[in-house]
Amino acid sequence: MLYLIGLGLCDEKDITVKGLEVIKNCSELYLEAYTSILGISKEKLEEFYGKTITIADREFVESGCDIILEKAKTQDIAFLVVGDPFGATTHADLVIRAKDLNVRVRSIHNASILNAIGCCGLQLYTFGQTVSLVFFTPNWKPDSFYDRILSNRNSNLHTLCLLDIKVKEQSEENLLRGRKIYEAPRYMTVNQAIEQLLEIEDIRKQGAYSKDSLCVGIARIGHEDQKIVSGTMQQLLNIDFGSPLHSLIIPAPNLHILEEEMLKIFQVTITTTTL
Repeated sequence: MLYLIGLGLCDEKDITVKGLEVIKNCSELYLEAYTSILGISKEKLEEFYGKTITIADREFVESGCDIILEKAKTQDIAFLVVGDPFGATTHADLVIRAKDLNVRVRSIHNASILNAIGCCGLQLYTFGQTVSLVFFTPNWKPDSFYDRILSNRNSNLHTLCLLDIKVKEQSEENLLRGRKIYEAPRYMTVNQAIEQLLEIEDIRKQGAYSKDSLCVGIARIGHEDQKIVSGTMQQLLNIDFGSPLHSLIIPAPNLHILEEEMLKIFQVTITTTTL
């Protein structure tokens, strides 16, 4: 059987009891390592589980997962995912491929950014479409997120922006030349996300948001040092959110009174650490 096991958001202790029991009984463990990251090393996980873990990067999962599925026909194999197993569409594709091969699949869920963001005080049922922001390049600045943010705002819904991570990525030159040379990991910050958002607003000019729009920046959610700051885009541009991972929320134009009160707890102050 193939087990898809959510690890939660922070460290080795975030796994559920059920998930840990399954891991202890699995023949092999694979850690998906490109849609998100934990705040600890693979070695720390191995020590806690008492088992060896194989890193499954994007290339392995999207083109070489047949190895995992073939083994899962006769063994119990665990595919470990930061957050919840279905926080990324890639994992749904893995389930479909498993079903096509008559491999049994079981999912063990956990907390993810999609539900943990409630800690900032914005009510989960008033979130609209989630969007992803990728790193711009000089020749590539995708803006499909803009229409979704505009639609959410027009419907008085919040927008969660998931920020890009680049792990084991190749430069365009190395990719074209077929060289297996990888760039250093990069993680988009709240500050970079806001810069790109404002750049697209300057181009589109449809009023989805502005430098004066209220936002909520979140870093390392679920960790002891998690950071939540609410303020205008302009104000958050100058806030030091620290190490990854970061997320950004663009709240609905009209907030519930309880949401307003909660965001006051996290509003920018003169003591907030700046860049």
